[in-house]
Amino acid sequence: MPELDPPQRQSPDSLILTGFWYRALPADRVHRNRLHKATLLEIPLVIGRDRIGQPFALRDACPHRGMPLNCGRFDGENLECGYHGWQFDVHNGQCELIPSLTADQTLKVDRIYAGSYPCEEQDSFIWVFIPDPAPPGAGFAPPVDPPDAAPQIEKCTSKYKLAYLQAEMPVSIDHGIIGLMDPAHGPFVHQAWWWRSQHSIHEKQKNFEPIPNGFRMSAHTPSSNSAPYKLLRLYADADSITTTIDFVLPSLRTETIRAGKYWFSSLTTVTPITRNHCRIDVVAAWDLFRWVPFVPTLLKFVFAKFVEQDRRTMELQAEGLKHNPHLMLIDDADRPAKWYFQLKAAHLEAKRTGTEIKHPMSGPVTLKWRS
Repeated sequence: MPELDPPQRQSPDSLILTGFWYRALPADRVHRNRLHKATLLEIPLVIGRDRIGQPFALRDACPHRGMPLNCGRFDGENLECGYHGWQFDVHNGQCELIPSLTADQTLKVDRIYAGSYPCEEQDSFIWVFIPDPAPPGAGFAPPVDPPDAAPQIEKCTSKYKLAYLQAEMPVSIDHGIIGLMDPAHGPFVHQAWWWRSQHSIHEKQKNFEPIPNGFRMSAHTPSSNSAPYKLLRLYADADSITTTIDFVLPSLRTETIRAGKYWFSSLTTVTPITRNHCRIDVVAAWDLFRWVPFVPTLLKFVFAKFVEQDRRTMELQAEGLKHNPHLMLIDDADRPAKWYFQLKAAHLEAKRTGTEIKHPMSGPVTLKWRS
């Protein structure tokens, strides 16, 4: 008999993980010497580029009286609050000037900081590292150094095409993520004559293995009931096509498809905006059909169709979740969702105790479902 989790109440306060990189804004929307507003993990941010094009991210509130800094003036190096003229270095948040101070006043201006966050541009997006929160009342300090660089898409050759898509989701980060990794909704949500139909459902078997902070669907042959994969095999003249899918905390899903000498990679993230609102960002890179001019447009159409179908489904799901229904997860189709919740709990426990994370998977696992 399939394992059935006891019914659970939908939590109205999904825990948001800090200490990770998150996508903030598409890079092509962030221009030099201009200020842009964004919200990550319920933190208001002001994002921009300095005069040489380097991105920065500050908390969108002056530490003096809370005035939004996006309302201020920016000269390409320092950001001036529009209320009292306090000036801050945009890369480290350090205060440079308080105009109201007189010559005999000894306030150490350089000890004052606006909240500043490490910021990197990678694969068409501005990424912001959100550190663990400081103790209450601690105030702001110089930005922390992230433990690693912002994530990037795996690229198998030096020449490739790149494209991105976004969709707002009116659900918590948890529902956004488990919807992203759900293997059973495809024939019902993503029906199309050029993809698959509900009548093409058949049993599938996939192997999974633990990886640091996540799990991997091991390299496998893509679904035989998807028309694009049949076209890909014909184009690549490949004996086989393999797909590998990874999920890594906090919300990264990577997929790499290899067809002979050709490849396709994507990095999809779910970014928590607020406790009950998230955003899905998909960035893809490929060298398939690289010389055919309409392929980027076609791929964006396909991805946009999928993302819009998921967005609409979650919009409808959000209506049901308002009533705090009993929920359940079943084996095997919902096992990845269970691993996600267990990984999240293990990560939080490891941070609390200062110990190594205890992975919920003890070794490779084979799952079966129909889709």
